[in-house]
Amino acid sequence: MSTAEWIAIGAAAAAVLALAAGLVAWWNVRAVRKAQLVLLGGGKQDLVDFAVSLQARIDDLLRAVDEIAGGLSRVDRRLDTAVSKTSLVRYDAYEGAGGHQSASIALLDAARTGVVLSAIQGRDYARIYVKELDQGRPSVALSPEEQEAVERAMAR
Repeated sequence: MSTAEWIAIGAAAAAVLALAAGLVAWWNVRAVRKAQLVLLGGGKQDLVDFAVSLQARIDDLLRAVDEIAGGLSRVDRRLDTAVSKTSLVRYDAYEGAGGHQSASIALLDAARTGVVLSAIQGRDYARIYVKELDQGRPSVALSPEEQEAVERAMAR
């Protein structure tokens, strides 16, 4: 055999190996593309377009989370000023009255601001008193029963 024949055989073998390598590469690319289509949901985009659209969706989601966080802080501020602490204390305002017919009720927010209502029952009359509290400081001195209602309300 001549040198030219050996070169031809070598070239043919190299061509067969190159063709086999090309087929293997094509098969791998086909598998990667199939996996990419599964990831993309069958869309016509490539991975870069998909990543860009995904980042846009994440940005939208972050904006929505920021809006919700702002709304929650507004709700928290409103709830802090809502009546959330209550307590009722029943007692006998006068000796011999019996039956715990008098009562004091505290209606306060988280900052101890609100009102204390007291209904005092006597044998032939009833009186109602309202006292304001501003951050725990009463506008008028509280009776022991009213103070107890405030302390019970704040303990809850």
